Amino acid sequence: MEKYKQLSQNIIENVGGSENIVSLTHCITRLRFVLKDESIANDDVLKNMDGVVTVMKAGGQYQVVIGNHVPDVYKTVLEEAGISGESSDSDVQKQMNFKDKFFDLVSGIMMPSIAILSASGIIKGLNTLLAIFGLFSMESAYYVLFNAIGDAMFFFFPVFLGYNTAKKLKANPFLGLAIGAILCYPAINGVDLNFSGYTVNATYTSSVLPVILIVALAAPLERYLNKIIPDVVKTFIVPMIVMLICVPLGFLIIGPFANLIGLWLSMGLDVVIGFSPTLAGIIIGATWQILVIFGVHMVIIIPGMMNLLAGTPDSLMALLGSVSFAQTAVVFAIWLKTKDKTLKKIAFPAWISGIFGVTEPAIYGVTLPRIKMFVISCIGGAIGGGIVGFLNVRMYTMAGLGLFSLPGLIEPEAGSLSSLYGMLIAIVVSMVFSFVAAYVLYKDDVKEEIDEDKYFNPGSRVDKEIIVSPLKGHIMPLKDIADEAFSKELLGKGIAIKPSEGTVYAPCDGTVMTVFPTKHAIGLISDGGCEILIHLGMDTVKLDGKYFEAHVTSEQKVKKGDKLVSFDLEKITEAGYSMDTPIIVTNSADYFDIISMQKGSVNVGDDLLTCLLGESTAQTLATEGGR
Repeated sequence: MEKYKQLSQNIIENVGGSENIVSLTHCITRLRFVLKDESIANDDVLKNMDGVVTVMKAGGQYQVVIGNHVPDVYKTVLEEAGISGESSDSDVQKQMNFKDKFFDLVSGIMMPSIAILSASGIIKGLNTLLAIFGLFSMESAYYVLFNAIGDAMFFFFPVFLGYNTAKKLKANPFLGLAIGAILCYPAINGVDLNFSGYTVNATYTSSVLPVILIVALAAPLERYLNKIIPDVVKTFIVPMIVMLICVPLGFLIIGPFANLIGLWLSMGLDVVIGFSPTLAGIIIGATWQILVIFGVHMVIIIPGMMNLLAGTPDSLMALLGSVSFAQTAVVFAIWLKTKDKTLKKIAFPAWISGIFGVTEPAIYGVTLPRIKMFVISCIGGAIGGGIVGFLNVRMYTMAGLGLFSLPGLIEPEAGSLSSLYGMLIAIVVSMVFSFVAAYVLYKDDVKEEIDEDKYFNPGSRVDKEIIVSPLKGHIMPLKDIADEAFSKELLGKGIAIKPSEGTVYAPCDGTVMTVFPTKHAIGLISDGGCEILIHLGMDTVKLDGKYFEAHVTSEQKVKKGDKLVSFDLEKITEAGYSMDTPIIVTNSADYFDIISMQKGSVNVGDDLLTCLLGESTAQTLATEGGR
């Protein structure tokens, strides 16, 4: 990225500095700024800047057209400006659909803690393993200390979540941290507190949802108070008022409500277990991880824990035994299959932690942001739970989590291993299903930028290369395109097509360089070295992938005529977008000439463009009537 550093600095300076940038995104050819004040941007300087093709203004965005290397420039601009690329502008946020907003929120709250969660889960598992193998006893100082190291993150999880939630919601993160710490305060957890005749007994340690909801209540209140309270006192008055209002409301309403939900669920599960253990296992196995997310799982297992502590065998605790293994198998499959180095780094400790029964890193860091994978883990959990119920597996003693829960399935007095064998069968079946399903169905997100040198050897460039039409439709010259970046051939020479059908095919043999996440544009490099951009419609990036479907991925080799992208032409047009599609040779400067071979209507596979390296080739073609 070093080679784009000076260009990025110049762009930042001439859009009015980093303080004038509200947000920054990019499409396949241009940086898309939302600026506080567009009038202070130096349009003429930017247009004449080396590395900038032109400047355009549309849709509330200040667009700096870069060309093929926009992903690299984008990253460098973010670094140099010290911005995240995220927007505080409500209009930009409204472009996200509900699902995107939800997972963006979940990711923003959970992801910063995933690494420490994974490390803590591994420590807890190793500590149990060392105790089982007799290196030290569970009463020893070593076990107590290592257990504290592994368990503290989970016990005080609301503190971490409070900080992350406040930061994500643009509130004071230390206010969120304080709210989380208050909820973990020992004197108010698991005890009867009488408020004028209204008794509350709630436990917030190791919970998830309560602190998120309380901070979500606190964030807008804090913003409002900051507006109306004088600056001289608001530094301490605002957090004081926020805590005095939000924490009691949260403690008196959210905690009891979560406990009530857990109690109802526990009672309902007892009824279902009595009616059909198999059905109960399916329901519990399918929903357990969802209950973990909402922080009501601990209440449900309290009756089971009380049974075990009293020496009574328990079915409920056994029904949960295979769920973590299904989740772990999904993450293991993703870790094996993904080529995303960042995801591999997250998935590796997550599946190791999952072996020890700690699945929060797997859920929040890997599967929940990829909802299909989370659903597979729930189905795997349902299969395992159903088998456990069918085989009447019971837990006899309190044991560890995950792998270390297995000793608790051995009947102490008779030494019977039937429950242990039943659990092993359930674990194997649920893991095999989850692993196979995840491995088959998982696909990495499409990557935007590809190293062209991997796919093309300059020595293989041909003197003349013909690019065929990727679409059926009507030919139109680039000058008629309602976008200066294309109409003035600023991005390269080429031609445009007004499509009559909604399918795009490969115009040559080559490699897919880029499939933009919104699927409205695709870049290829032919085996002969021609770099081609197919840009489907004008401003269709705003559709965010709606009505488009990609059939190829970045780095994929294609043959001429292979299906690349399909789109709903009618619905896109009804939405008010033009589907005029430029087909551009973005490395036109490498060629002596780019010659259009068609007029009027064109079918898929018809000769469209001829790319000529040498003057003699062009003269020969012209003589033969090619022009």
